[in-house]
Amino acid sequence: MFGAMRLFLGLLVVQTIAYFALSLYSRRIRRQKLETWWEEKGKTGNKEAFVERGLHVYDNSFRRKLILGVYIVPWVAIAALIYVVNYM
Repeated sequence: MFGAMRLFLGLLVVQTIAYFALSLYSRRIRRQKLETWWEEKGKTGNKEAFVERGLHVYDNSFRRKLILGVYIVPWVAIAALIYVVNYM
């Protein structure tokens, strides 16, 4: 029992590290795309305000929420594996 709990706790730690790494990476890529788009279009005005608005929209987007799959997918796979091994 304690071995399984230690395994699950370790998995949760690894998932949390992966989630934060993916979140930071994805946000950095979105920022670069917004800045590149601003420069290519030759816009005028406040570039930082434009980038911040774009990041705010990105924070509320479905794509950002897909990163939560880092938590969901492994647990579903483990549950399916346990079901298949024990009941099929």
